[in-house]
Amino acid sequence: MIPTILRRVLILPGAVAAFAGSPQTALTAVTGSADSPQGAPTAAAALADSQRSAPPPAKADAMAPAKAPAAAETTAATACLQSGDGYFRARVAGAIDATIDWPNSGTRCEGEPRDKPPGVRLSFRRASGGATDLLFVFGITGVREGQPLREAGANLTVIVQGTDRIFGTLGDSRCTVDSLTQRALKAPGSYRLEARGFCTQPAHAVRGDGAVLVSTFEFAGLVTYDTQQN
Repeated sequence: MIPTILRRVLILPGAVAAFAGSPQTALTAVTGSADSPQGAPTAAAALADSQRSAPPPAKADAMAPAKAPAAAETTAATACLQSGDGYFRARVAGAIDATIDWPNSGTRCEGEPRDKPPGVRLSFRRASGGATDLLFVFGITGVREGQPLREAGANLTVIVQGTDRIFGTLGDSRCTVDSLTQRALKAPGSYRLEARGFCTQPAHAVRGDGAVLVSTFEFAGLVTYDTQQN
C-alpha cells in the first residue's frame, strides 16, 4: 500500500510543508529504501588496515564475484503485473529531462482506492536505482472499481528517490487522463488498470525552485480495491 505520508502530499496541500520538513525521512518512507553511504569510510579504513597485516587472499577469494548476480536476480524477480503486461512510459522535461520506458520486469507498481476526492492512487518506480531513479504517483479522480473512464483529472507527484527533490501538481487540474480501462485479475478486488494522458502545466518543486512537465504518460499497473467495502 502507498504510505500515509505521501497520501497527505497528494490530498492536502496544507500538509506539504510538514512533508517537506524532513524530506530524507519522507523519501525513505515512500520508497521503502534505506540505502545510505554512512559508515563507508570507517569500513574502508578497517579493510585497508587488515590488508596491511593479513596474508594475500586465497585465489578462490580473489576470484569471488561481487553481489551483482544477486541484485540482478532480485530485479528479474520483481514485476509490475504477474500477467507480464505492465509498463510505464512518460516524457519528462524541465528540472528533470528524461524519456521513461519501463517494461513490466523490474518495475514496481501499486494501486489503491482513495476517498478525498474519490478515485484511485497508483505509483510506479524501478526496483533498482539508476541514472533516472524516479517515483511517479498519480491520483486519478472519479475512478470506480472495474469501470472505464474518459477525460478524468489527475494529480501527479514526481520524486527523485534518495534526494529532497519532490515535484507536485497539488491538484488534478493540470493533468488529464484521456482514457482508462480496467481488467479483473485472479485475486479478488484486483485489476489491471491501463491509462494514458498528458499534463498541460508543470508540477512545481515542493521546496525550493524548479518544475517538471510530464507532457505525456501511459501505463498499465495494479490497483487493489478493498473488497470488504464493496
